[in-house]
Amino acid sequence: MKDLAPYIERIEKKLNELELPTKPVKLYDPLRYFLQIGGKRIRPALVILGQKLFSPSASEAYPQALSIELFHNFTLIHDDIMDNAPLRRGQQTVHEKWNSNIGILSGDALLIKAYQKLAEGAGERLESLMEVFNSTALQVCEGQQMDMDFEERIDVTISEYIEMIRLKTSVLLGGALEIGAIMADASDAHRRAIRQFGENIGIAFQIKDDILDLYADPDKFGKQVGGDVIANKKTMLFLSALSVAGGPQLEVLKQLLEETNIELKLKRTKELFDHLNVRDMCHERMDDHYKRALNALDTIDVADQNKTALRSLAQYLIERDL
Repeated sequence: MKDLAPYIERIEKKLNELELPTKPVKLYDPLRYFLQIGGKRIRPALVILGQKLFSPSASEAYPQALSIELFHNFTLIHDDIMDNAPLRRGQQTVHEKWNSNIGILSGDALLIKAYQKLAEGAGERLESLMEVFNSTALQVCEGQQMDMDFEERIDVTISEYIEMIRLKTSVLLGGALEIGAIMADASDAHRRAIRQFGENIGIAFQIKDDILDLYADPDKFGKQVGGDVIANKKTMLFLSALSVAGGPQLEVLKQLLEETNIELKLKRTKELFDHLNVRDMCHERMDDHYKRALNALDTIDVADQNKTALRSLAQYLIERDL
C-alpha cells in the first residue's frame, strides 16, 4: 500500500477541496458529510496507477480519479438505503442521519458530479471515457441486482456467484484502471489487459473477504466474525460447501440457515466448513484469479518497473489478514 500512499493523500486533499454549492443545504450537506467520513480510496488511486503504467511522466488524471471515487460513494449511499444499514465506516449512514429521500437525491447529485469530473480535461478522450464509465456503471447495477436476487435462492452456483462479484465489485477496479490507461493514450489491447488485471484482482479480493469474514482474527477484524454466516449470505465459503456436501451434510447446511442461536450457528457452520475443506477450496479459486491477473499484467509491453506498484497492490489485497 505504500506505493499508493502519495496518490491517496492527494486524492483525499482534492476531495476536501471539492467545490459543492451551499444550497439547498439538505442536498449538499449530506455529500460533504459522506465524503469526509473516510475510505481506502483504492479505486481512484487505480486510475492514477493505470495512467502511470503507460505514461509515468504524464500529468496525473486526478479529475477522472475523483470521478471514480464519487461514483463509488454514490453506490454506497444507495446500497445503505437498500440494506437499511445504520452505519458506514463507523458513522451514521446518510439515510439515518437525514432520511431515505434525502439519501436518494443526494446520491443522484453525486453521480452527476462524477460525470462532471470525468469530463474535466478529457478533450478528445471523452468519448472513450464515457463508454467505459457507462458500461462499468451499468454492470455495477446488474451485479447489485444479482446479489439481491441471490437472497431468495438456495440454488446459486459458484459460477453465478463469480459473475455477480465480478459485476458488483470487480468491474469498478478494472474500469478505474482502464480509465487511467485511456488518459495515457494506451492501445486497445493494453486497455483490455489492464482491465482484465483489475477484474481478476477484484474477484480474488472478494473471495479473500469471504474467507476473512469467518476465519479472521477477531482482534484484527474490527467487526463480528461470521457476519455473513449470521446473515445467511451466499458467499464463496457457503457455495463451495454446497457444491461438495453429501446428503446428510446438505441437510445440516440447510438446517443451519434456520438456526437462531448465533453462537451455535457459527460453531457448527465452521465445523462443517472445516470438515468439507471449504477454506482450501476458496483459497484455490482466489489464487487462480490472482494468477490470471498477473498473467494479464505480464502481457503489457511496458518497462517492468512501471508494474511494481500494481504487483505490490495485488499481493497486498490477497495476503492481508484483516
